[in-house]
Amino acid sequence: MTAAAQLVFAPLGGVGEIGMNLSIYGLGDERRRQWLIVDCGVSFASEEHLPGVDLIFPDIRYLAGERRNIAGIVLTHAHEDHFGALFDLWPQLRAPVYATPFTAALIEAKRAGEPGAPEIEVKVVPLGGRFQAGPFDIELMSMSHSIPESNALVLRTPLGTVLHTGDWKLDQTPIVGLPTDQDKLRQLGAEGVLAVVGDSTNAVRDGRSPSEADVAKTLAELIAAAPARVAVTTFASNVARIRSVAEAARAAGREIVVVGRAMERVVQVARETGYLDGIADFRGPDVYGYLPPDKVVALCTGSQGEPRAALARIARDDHPEITFGRGDRVIFSSRTIPGNEKEVSAVLNGLIDQGIEVITDRTHLVHVSGHPRIGEVEDLLRWAKPNTLIPVHGEALHLSEHAAIGRRLGIPNVVSCRNGDMVQLAPGTPSIVDELPHGRVYKDGAVLVAADSRTIADRRRLSFVGMVTVALALTEKGVLAADPEVELLGLPEHGKDGLPLADIALDAVHDTFESLPKPRRRDPDGVAEAVRRGVRGAIAQQWGKKPICHVHILTV
Repeated sequence: MTAAAQLVFAPLGGVGEIGMNLSIYGLGDERRRQWLIVDCGVSFASEEHLPGVDLIFPDIRYLAGERRNIAGIVLTHAHEDHFGALFDLWPQLRAPVYATPFTAALIEAKRAGEPGAPEIEVKVVPLGGRFQAGPFDIELMSMSHSIPESNALVLRTPLGTVLHTGDWKLDQTPIVGLPTDQDKLRQLGAEGVLAVVGDSTNAVRDGRSPSEADVAKTLAELIAAAPARVAVTTFASNVARIRSVAEAARAAGREIVVVGRAMERVVQVARETGYLDGIADFRGPDVYGYLPPDKVVALCTGSQGEPRAALARIARDDHPEITFGRGDRVIFSSRTIPGNEKEVSAVLNGLIDQGIEVITDRTHLVHVSGHPRIGEVEDLLRWAKPNTLIPVHGEALHLSEHAAIGRRLGIPNVVSCRNGDMVQLAPGTPSIVDELPHGRVYKDGAVLVAADSRTIADRRRLSFVGMVTVALALTEKGVLAADPEVELLGLPEHGKDGLPLADIALDAVHDTFESLPKPRRRDPDGVAEAVRRGVRGAIAQQWGKKPICHVHILTV
């Protein structure tokens, strides 16, 4: 390690926002720095704001340029906001990927369901394992969370030890998986921790998060007391919740029917990795209609109102195999992710309109967060005793409140950063020393599109004002060789005076063309621009909006 060596940290996603987590650690001097990537997550697009966009990824152009210096990619756990961008971004990096058994199995199951996904060799690390990636000595530390095998990373370097918490909470009865390793946290504190890079998601909430065991008890009571059919929807990745529902169903003499591909995939992986040992096999939706109402629990995808997921289709009464009716009970064992309120509300209302009883965490303890509240954050910081705290994984409010906790506990250095900020952790006083290229990339079908491209802006504009296309055939002398053709897309059929807008557009084409001097009619570009302006103006008078107008000139 040279005298000029530095240990730096930079988030490229997940700081100042929820989702799209991707952080990097660098070790070495500015010319010979090696990088460790932690997580490779995705964010989900809102159709309202990003029409046609399927997913949002962090912009990794900086890492693509540093590809030869990447020691590895370590995945803390298998939530989409931490590993969902792997298939799309890994081909630009081609670095070794490290993951625990459950995460590795879920990657393989997901790859099998996505044609064309790259074959990534994942190096499987056992729980609590320790390994070397380039200059980084990495130890996994088990943390309880809402998915099996969530890990904090202990990054030991010649310049100090960093604890990257990942997603976590303190839960001594997590139903599935190991509880947070409190003894290891205390041990680290005794050894000396240079910095904690920590989860801020629930740093705005007082107290401590309830346990998964508390939810399991409530679910058992609700399922046992249900008079007819029961459905439970939860995040597909929450294996502890799936197990709790299964045990509650068994106690009530009911069978589990799994509805939704994402849930089926997680159940398969959970069985392969032992997290559903002792639980009877689940049934497919094809047998649902043959089971008596008081002998079935449907475990459904769609807790976030996804329009193509099972529960949304049930709420619209258009699912081919699953129906509910008056007297049945649907339990939302989940929270609504910010931004999904409209979609979830639509599903809730659709179910209620069918006479179905809907139970949410508003009235019953049917969901707990997988993230630490203030009391838990304070415990971790007291145990680890870091010299520096860097809040991550949250929006501005969450980060600010997490920073306030650190200052209140007397942590010497609290660094507030955002995506792209490079923080020098050592040597010297931690501070932001550079800004890396960063941003967002949209997945549009099978293509990755830069966030600042015109593609989405044009599509958004189309969604507001529609489009008119005009086709004209002109001779070389500037004479119309055929009647113009006009097509309207996304416009009302009639204007404010009741006149068809198609007729108004066609009249505008004729009037504009005839108003042009004969010499100008021989200029195709000039004719196209004049007709475009004339059509937009005429429609604006009748509609109040100016549509996008494309004019195609064919010279014959």
